[in-house]
Amino acid sequence: MLDKLEMFIAVAKEGHFGRAAISIGITQPSLSAGIKQLEQQLGVQLIFRGSRYGGLTPEGQATLVWARRIVGDARQLREEMRAKRYGLSGQLRIAAIPTALTWAARLCHRFNAKHPNVRFTILSRTSVEILSMLDNLDVDAGISYLDNEPMGRVSTEPLYAERYMLVCAEGSRFAERESVGWAELVQERLCLLTPDMQNRRIINRNFAAVDVTPEAWIESNSTVVLMATVETGGWVTVLPEDSARFHAIGKPVRLVPLTGPEPAHSVGLVAPWREPHTPVLESLLREARRLAAES
Repeated sequence: MLDKLEMFIAVAKEGHFGRAAISIGITQPSLSAGIKQLEQQLGVQLIFRGSRYGGLTPEGQATLVWARRIVGDARQLREEMRAKRYGLSGQLRIAAIPTALTWAARLCHRFNAKHPNVRFTILSRTSVEILSMLDNLDVDAGISYLDNEPMGRVSTEPLYAERYMLVCAEGSRFAERESVGWAELVQERLCLLTPDMQNRRIINRNFAAVDVTPEAWIESNSTVVLMATVETGGWVTVLPEDSARFHAIGKPVRLVPLTGPEPAHSVGLVAPWREPHTPVLESLLREARRLAAES
């Protein structure tokens, strides 16, 4: 039944039989047959369907919760048995908000130095996407905001507090300042992250707190694009301090602290709540705790 539950999770995630089949590497007829067999075993209809996918039935919604739990438990069992025999090994999939990618790399490097048989996949995603990927078992952990939006039932380890810097060219009128207020940026040519990013929503709130509506003429989901734009001169951006310092290395830009009313936001490692965690994930949470204590 386990393989059928994985098929069902894929269909619920993709909302399309063809895409679901591709995502798990089987043919669409095989997936459709598997879903029908699962419905027969459970004695209920799980999916509304006619000529195409029509969503989950109420029974399907309830089954999805159980399916994720059962598949997660099965993966945990495999991980624990493998750890007992071979030590920590396997693949850890981590999704991080773009401004925390440097911390993701730092954490994975430290972990791999101690456990060289563990490999990593690091993905850049929005905070909303990270929570969805955790629910759908698409990633094992995430690095995201811990105190800005509802997170549900998860395990967390704080890594750092996010503080904001103005990034400007060396010739900017702000380049030699010790600090800049948010309200002073009202007439500046701003390039910012896209509105779907939680970082951008925080920035918008900081502007709103001083009665300023930011007008970004260039938006991107890539911090690399923002830094490249600032380098051309005439543009400024706002980034968290760690991300800004990393991207500014060797570039003709200046970083100036922004002062404002909103407190710093906590960013940390997020994992699906489970007691106990898999040995690999439990070790990753401990390593995140050590990294935060040393930073």
